Amino acid sequence: MKHINNYLDKIKKGIEDFDIYKLKKIENIIFSKIKDNKKIFVCGNGGSASIANHFLCDFNKGIKLSSKYKLKPKIISLSDNIELVTAISNDISYNKIFSFQLDNYYSKGDLVILLSCSGNSKNIINTLNYCKKKKIYTITLTGFANKYIKKKKNINYNLGIKNYGISEDFFQIIMHMISQNIRLKFIKNKNKLIL
Repeated sequence: MKHINNYLDKIKKGIEDFDIYKLKKIENIIFSKIKDNKKIFVCGNGGSASIANHFLCDFNKGIKLSSKYKLKPKIISLSDNIELVTAISNDISYNKIFSFQLDNYYSKGDLVILLSCSGNSKNIINTLNYCKKKKIYTITLTGFANKYIKKKKNINYNLGIKNYGISEDFFQIIMHMISQNIRLKFIKNKNKLIL
């Protein structure tokens, strides 16, 4: 019971400290990329990989339907294809499982969103380095990131939460808030696109 109360207390603290302005900035960038018909790549390891995959459903289906097909998000999870991920990790390097895929798929103006609790994962850092070299815009969501990842990104939302489970809870919450807020732009305005 003590652990449950402690977990809930940390979630409450995370909500109290939540930076709504930074969230809105991130949402505006994502919305802009969707309107401009750009691809949005998402990646993460472990639990963050499942959240990267969840982006596909809530954006590609949810926003498309809510907008009456006026918006057609192109979210691509770089964590999704287990065959490709294992082939790259086995034949090349696990550190390149995301950047190697990006090299095939990215086009000018695309966006990369990276989810990492610690910010220390070598494949996340490798992808950030690749994006910086190729001038690809990046958003990182982190739980307790180090200074390195904060320097390499374009925008970093660091939660300041040193708990993997709670950090991933917030990654999921952030993803849901952004997707639902974009959908509400249509529902509240009788399916007319707000530009």
